[in-house]
Amino acid sequence: MQMNKNCPVCGQATEIEVGFYYGTSYVSYALTVALSVATLMAWWVVIGLSTEDNRFFYWMGFNAVLLLILQPWLMRLSRSLWISWFVKHDPYWKEHKPEDVSERLNADQAANW
Repeated sequence: MQMNKNCPVCGQATEIEVGFYYGTSYVSYALTVALSVATLMAWWVVIGLSTEDNRFFYWMGFNAVLLLILQPWLMRLSRSLWISWFVKHDPYWKEHKPEDVSERLNADQAANW
């Protein structure tokens, strides 16, 4: 679950400032809701939903297990999306060094979540 401090290819810092990734909780939440709606629609089409039996509760259990299994992947995806909104891709990254953000970091507060 540990992330690199810098991109192994271009050297871009992945921890821009203390608490930078707190916003990923919103992205992860949106991804989780979208995935849950998608699995509900798929469940409805394939198995069906009814008020006369427990198929909805079976879906809830299936969805909970699926989200637990996919949590590491969802965390990485939400972090990748979050940093892509703040650090734009530079097609000439080999010629341009990434911005030094060391003044925005506090080693005492690193991984303090």
